[in-house]
Amino acid sequence: MTEPKTTVTSEQEPAQRHTTESSLSPAPREPQLPQLGALGMARWAWRQLTSMRTALFLLLLLAVAAVPGSVFPQRNIDSGRVADYLAQNQDTGPWLDRLGFFDVYSSPWFSAIYLLLFVSLIGCIVPRTRVHVRALRATPPRAPARLARLDQHVELTTTLGPDEALEAARAALRGKRFRIHSHDATSVSAESGYLRETGNLIFHLALTGIIVGMAVGHLFGWRGDLILSEGDEFASSATTYNTFSPGPLVGDDAVPGFVMTLDNLDVQFNETPGRSFGTPREFTAHVRVADELGGEPRKADIAVNHPLVVGGADVFLLGNGYTPVITVRDAKGQVLYREATPFLAQDGNYRSVGVVKVPSASPKQLGFTGFFLPTAEPTFANGPVSVFPDAQNPELALSVWEGTLFPGGAPQSVYTLNTEEMTQVPGDDGKPALVRLKPGQTYELPGGRGSITFEEVKRFAGLSIRTDPGAPISLVSALLATLGLILGLTIKRRRVFVRVRPGGEGGAERGATVVTIGGLSKDSDPGLAAIVDSVGAAVHDPHAERTDRS
Repeated sequence: MTEPKTTVTSEQEPAQRHTTESSLSPAPREPQLPQLGALGMARWAWRQLTSMRTALFLLLLLAVAAVPGSVFPQRNIDSGRVADYLAQNQDTGPWLDRLGFFDVYSSPWFSAIYLLLFVSLIGCIVPRTRVHVRALRATPPRAPARLARLDQHVELTTTLGPDEALEAARAALRGKRFRIHSHDATSVSAESGYLRETGNLIFHLALTGIIVGMAVGHLFGWRGDLILSEGDEFASSATTYNTFSPGPLVGDDAVPGFVMTLDNLDVQFNETPGRSFGTPREFTAHVRVADELGGEPRKADIAVNHPLVVGGADVFLLGNGYTPVITVRDAKGQVLYREATPFLAQDGNYRSVGVVKVPSASPKQLGFTGFFLPTAEPTFANGPVSVFPDAQNPELALSVWEGTLFPGGAPQSVYTLNTEEMTQVPGDDGKPALVRLKPGQTYELPGGRGSITFEEVKRFAGLSIRTDPGAPISLVSALLATLGLILGLTIKRRRVFVRVRPGGEGGAERGATVVTIGGLSKDSDPGLAAIVDSVGAAVHDPHAERTDRS
């Protein structure tokens, strides 16, 4: 049996041939991209870090990271407020403390941001400085052949010769402080505005200087805070401050030894009825200072924004408040506690909270916590409230606790009372005892526990003594940053070109000179047209006629 023959038509032959060729041709290969490798990745990361976009982002991130420093109390400024915040927020407070929200400016994450910003600024400034130096040494570029294509241009004819017209244009441009160069005999190129880039570099260098000043102040500076009551004396040393924060490279011998006595704290409040009623008008601490131990004291004043300089350290008045003098006696009349106890203000009317701890009381330790009210509202209808910040009707309102003041021996703030192992002392009616005292009054504690007396009211001054060797660097850098910002925003980068050709071309009068002036600016520049016009006026003469203007 014979096999049937298969007939291939002419229409099928190309398709079959195409299918056969396609099956024989190799499959297309995907493009092979080069591998960056470790060195390439490092270069890419460095370029990203040193870009201007990254520097601006880090600067914004630094500003955002500083926000918690103004929202939460800072330990190096007011450790008492930090302890009070932790006591009132026992759930979130410890977590915020672990994350450094109470020591923002010395936290690792804040330090990492400004170190990255420092590296980014240096990496951005160095190459830009090289480019700027080359631009300062280079000549203005050659004038384009067709100046009419520039945004600002003018073409006019003048009876001046080509050389005279170019010289007139040079004189006009020199008067406007352009740098001039002629690449040929028929053109002039001029450029100005180099100070714009100089200002930008100064601004970025100044930002770097501010970061350096902060670092110098952190490493070599120190700060000590204290509360000093009227009539009390303070001898400066590293161990006598309420809180002392030295820099990593600061020793105890860097603290100057001086003696300061607070004679009087003059505080004035506005007593005129109205919206400003009760607002502070003046805070002035009158002190006596001996620059060294055993030295002759001198009188001085410390006011807000007017610090006192002692031994190279600045003494600032940061706050004020009241220190009621409180005496606690046992049942036999023996004094167990007598101190001017600071109470911390909680509002504008100086409703202040404080704690009295009497560990020597027996058989159980005693603790008092409550409010000092400079001008107490007598009815207590809305609780203990002060209606004016000055001490016009002072009163103490305290609750009484007994038990263990320091459970487990753990340290605690002098402004908080840990009541975990304490119970509230009941009064004669069985309810928790409430102590209300005016100056000179005594309250007999229930159950023969002794007595508490409100002796008198004193004021205290919250003082901060510090040295910051980086402050001059930061100040100069801030001034330079302002100067650089002004230069960068006000100066325009401009180029002006002038070309001349003999008349008789394009309808121009034979024997005259055709002058074409073009201006170019890097950014929007409303003043460029006036400069082009002024150069045109300089080469113009009474017999000339303007032929074109845009």
